[in-house]
Amino acid sequence: MGQLMNGPPVRILLAEDNAAHAKLVMRTLAEHCLANTVSHVTDGEAALDYLLGRREYQNSSECPKPDVVLLDLKLPKIDGLTVLETIKSTDELRRLPVIILSTSNADSDASRAYELGANSYLVKPTDFAQFSQMIDDLGNYWLSWNRRPPAAP
Repeated sequence: MGQLMNGPPVRILLAEDNAAHAKLVMRTLAEHCLANTVSHVTDGEAALDYLLGRREYQNSSECPKPDVVLLDLKLPKIDGLTVLETIKSTDELRRLPVIILSTSNADSDASRAYELGANSYLVKPTDFAQFSQMIDDLGNYWLSWNRRPPAAP
């Protein structure tokens, strides 16, 4: 993957159990050089293990802390809202931007995600071209234009 123009390397943690969605996200980000690394996990437990450096994710050089999390809500083992709540209630993670990518258009899901500290809530389009465009726009905004928070003290 290419490095962003005029910016530091960008690391993304993608927590997505749908293989087709994950592949599309990673391919779109790679094609548009919007991230240097995308680490993909398929359930909420693995997402928290990665973020907290537990189990197979203990090696910080192989599993560096991400700059942003793309989080599906409907994850196996631990759902996305619980992952979000844990991120935002953990001192060393709470400033980490979390973008919800969900098929749910329910107001209750979006409201709950924002109450728990989500930085953005995006509904996945069912159309392939629209989904790809959304990921491209998301990447440009969050990874190119948006200023990331400095590392926690």
